[in-house]
Amino acid sequence: MGRIEATFSRLRQRGEKALIPFITAGDPDLATTERLIHVLVEAGADLIELGIPFSDPSADGPTIQAASERALSSGTTLAGVLGCVSRVRKHTNVPIVLMGYYNPVLQFGPERFARDAAAAGVDGLLLVDLPPEESGEILGFLQDVGIAQITLLAPTTPPERQAHLAARAEGYVYYVSMTGVTGAQQVDAAAIRDQVLSLQREASVPVAVGFGISTAADAGAVAAFADAVVVGSALVKVIAAYSGTTELEAQVAEFAAALKEGVRSQSGVAACRV
Repeated sequence: MGRIEATFSRLRQRGEKALIPFITAGDPDLATTERLIHVLVEAGADLIELGIPFSDPSADGPTIQAASERALSSGTTLAGVLGCVSRVRKHTNVPIVLMGYYNPVLQFGPERFARDAAAAGVDGLLLVDLPPEESGEILGFLQDVGIAQITLLAPTTPPERQAHLAARAEGYVYYVSMTGVTGAQQVDAAAIRDQVLSLQREASVPVAVGFGISTAADAGAVAAFADAVVVGSALVKVIAAYSGTTELEAQVAEFAAALKEGVRSQSGVAACRV
């Protein structure tokens, strides 16, 4: 059993849902990213989504676009991101999923990427601009080394395609709570509850919900029915606000701990599995 599956299994036994924070690797630099991953784990993060900085992050809003720009300006490369994961892996067993766009992986080389990512301790990969039907070039390499290809689904995904992809998903399904770019709106938990419950019945893996979750209350509302809650832009804003100050780690820890408390407060409210 891999780290992702083991984490969800452990949470299921405790009747809890997962908190999955997203941060951009290299924002403001990789040394800070490495420290913040440990801070997030200590504050209650169950999995980490680590963004691969890219010069044209078309699916992201201004907050994460700016984070990518800061990371690239600091000299962050995909090789550097893998090095960061490798160093983190010496101290924690938390699952780490890389999230980003296909171009950096393609330039790195899909086979080389899969090999080096597995050696570093990466557990999953989510490429927002690579549909599952077009992932044949990299999917086999990922499967050979045991890295899960995380499936991204949205409210606009046709029902038949959703059922097909959900049944074949690996690691967990990332369900986008709304259309548009990241950080643009606040999630309406009640509006997506039925879709998520339907997806859980179709999926062979847990269902995580992201986009528009920015407060502990938002996290709790989504955790009432989802298996996991993903928080990205709101956390990246905290990093941007306190970057370069002595308060950064404390502020990130406080924010993450509040999110985890929000998730815990609603775990088990709805009759759904993790």
